[in-house]
Order: sequence, then structure tokens, then C-alpha cells
Amino acid sequence: MTVLVTGVAGFVGSALARRLLAAGEQVVGLDSFTDYYDPAVKEANLAAVPTDGFRFVHADLTTVDLDELLTGVSVVFHEAGQPGVRKSWGEDFGTYVTANVLSTQRLLEAARRAADLRRLVYASSSSVYGNAAAYPTTEEDVPRPHSPYGVTKLAAEHLCTLYADNFGVPTVSLRYFTVYGPGQRPDMAFHRFIRAALADRPIVVFGSGEQVRDFTFVDDVVEANLRAAGGEVAPGTVFNVSGGTSISVNEVLGVLSDIAGRRLPVERAGAVAGDVGRTGGSADKIREALGWQPTVDIAAGLRAQWRSLAGDGPAPA
Repeated sequence: MTVLVTGVAGFVGSALARRLLAAGEQVVGLDSFTDYYDPAVKEANLAAVPTDGFRFVHADLTTVDLDELLTGVSVVFHEAGQPGVRKSWGEDFGTYVTANVLSTQRLLEAARRAADLRRLVYASSSSVYGNAAAYPTTEEDVPRPHSPYGVTKLAAEHLCTLYADNFGVPTVSLRYFTVYGPGQRPDMAFHRFIRAALADRPIVVFGSGEQVRDFTFVDDVVEANLRAAGGEVAPGTVFNVSGGTSISVNEVLGVLSDIAGRRLPVERAGAVAGDVGRTGGSADKIREALGWQPTVDIAAGLRAQWRSLAGDGPAPA
């Protein structure tokens, strides 16, 4: 089977490509190497993807010939997009609209014409919920994004549902709840925290640290993608992909202190516009439909990420 992974040089995309290649699939990977963070990080991600059975396309979804790209492709994993809440305000909003909405619409138009396509899995986000009305939040709760980033992710998700309803495009949308683990983007909290701890620098925490997040280990997210690609579900289906570990940022700092074997200094900074007070998703729907459930708890996942950032040496006891 031939699959396409957009955003293949990113955190989840590169992990997904490695897993697919290990399973013997043929993978076409596309990435435009945007500069949201240091492109050298993406180059390292790409270098870790085996070359046997892999073809890389350096291109942008807004300009590449998608009909040619999708020829012979059975499954698309659409991981590409512009991430981040903080930068989505102001003049950068146009970048988010282009990368998250227009690119997805263009991909869906090509998917309508693709003769061999049997599934398109879209990487959505728990940011679509904003400050949710209830926890754990289910797919039936009304999305209320609290940031421009969340608005663009929800808009693209709605497009996936519309193309499924109107044209039968076989989409499935996965709402990721804060993905972490080895290879996590350098702008994300756990990466920053561990880097600071390893360098004996204060850990910068935005806001009070009482924000609660539902964190999901990257291997579990990859497994959810594979099950969404192969499962018998109706086109347009939406699933939460939530790790089931709702924990405050301050509690995370406690876990990291235990891993480090010492108290870690913290520096407080102002709250970020668009950040929500809490996330926490129900994974009941995806468990019942696809048999997926998280397998890595927060302590084990943080220890794995620590080892990775420390250079693959053993984590402190």
C-alpha cells in the first residue's frame, strides 16, 4: 500500500512515517519546511526516517500538483499545518488560514478526484473545544475555539466533514490532545522544560501553572492514526485522541523534579492570550469504534522524552 504523509518532517508526521515504513508500507512524504521553528529540527526528523520505501517531496500544499501526488495513494495522513496558539494572533493569522484551511481545502478537492484513495486522516486539535462546557469533553460537545489557531483547525475539520457529506471523501478527523514524547517540537512546554532542566536554567512557565492539560504520548497518537486509516467508520467521523491523564503544569514540574532528582527552579511569565484553563477529553468513542486506548502514562512518557533530550542516555532513577 502507498500512503501520503503531509508534514512528514514534523513531530507526528516523522514518527508516523517511521512506523509505516517499519510495517512495510510505501510512503510518500511531503513537507515545505516552514520556519515556525528551526528547520534544522525538521531536517533531523527527516534524516531519522528510513529511505527504503520512502520518497520525499519538498513542496507546499498550496502549489504542488496534488493530482499527480495522489496517484496510486490509498491513504493520506494530513499532518501538515501551522501550529501554535501564541503566534496565531495579529498579522500572522493569514499564515494560519493558508496553512490550515486553504491547504486542506485544496487537498480535499484533489481527494475527490483520486481514484485509489480509501481514507484521508486529518490531524485536528483539542484547541477546537476552547474552554469546554464539560469535562471530560466528548465529540458531541459544541466546539468553541479560544484562539485563532483553534478557529483554523476547526474550519479545516468542518471542511473534511463537508467533503465527506457532499462528495463521499473518506475523511476521519482526529482531535489530538497535547502530543508529547521524543521528538516533540522545541516550542512546546515539555521540550522547553526538559531542555532548561538539563542546562540548569530556570524553567519558564506561562501563567500560574494551574492550567490542566490532557497529554497524549506520540506513539499512542501514531497508533490512533493507523487505526483510523484501517477501521470501518463512516466518512466524516471525528474522534478525540486523548491520553486520559489530566494534570496541571505545576504537577508536571513535580514529575520532572522526581526524574531529575532535584528541585527545578521555575520562572513565572504572563499568561498567553488564547490559552485555556483546562483540557480533558473522553476517548470512549474511539475506543468503542476502533479499539484504541492510550498505553503510556505521563511519568513513563516524560521519562522517555527526558532520555531522548539528554542524548539517549539513562534517565535519573
